[in-house]
Amino acid sequence: MFREMRRNKQLLSEEALNAVMERCTNGILACLGDGGYPYAVPLNYVYHNEKIYFHCAKSGHKLDAIMAEPKVSFAVVDEDTIVSSEYTSYFRSAIAFGKARIVEGDEWFEAFKVLVDKYSGDQPEAAKISEIEACKRSHIIAIDVEHITGKQAKEYV
Repeated sequence: MFREMRRNKQLLSEEALNAVMERCTNGILACLGDGGYPYAVPLNYVYHNEKIYFHCAKSGHKLDAIMAEPKVSFAVVDEDTIVSSEYTSYFRSAIAFGKARIVEGDEWFEAFKVLVDKYSGDQPEAAKISEIEACKRSHIIAIDVEHITGKQAKEYV
């Protein structure tokens, strides 16, 4: 169902791929939007337990698109260094495919906690919990990853 990467010598190892997914702070969610147009939106996320989690409002284009068609892709760029003298860039990136869903219950709290820890880990624990409790107005979306690959510039191989 998912294509093999054409330049498989540049394929990231599972360990390197996981490091990229954990290290990056933003990615692009791509889904099917209104009128059949692709809808790609940048967002903050966390990669936890081989799932991608992010938060969103309880209404809007992103949520409508996910509810209409849960199959999505998610891309991150870990590095993109332009090397003008070589007419190229040195890059490292990853792309995941999976199905998005609204998270509830204990998984909602755990996912929100790891999101808050990633982006505000230096804040006091009580303040982080308070912020999570105040965000009951937000959904947490999980992408249950079905396929994920990473690629790097041949110079890094």
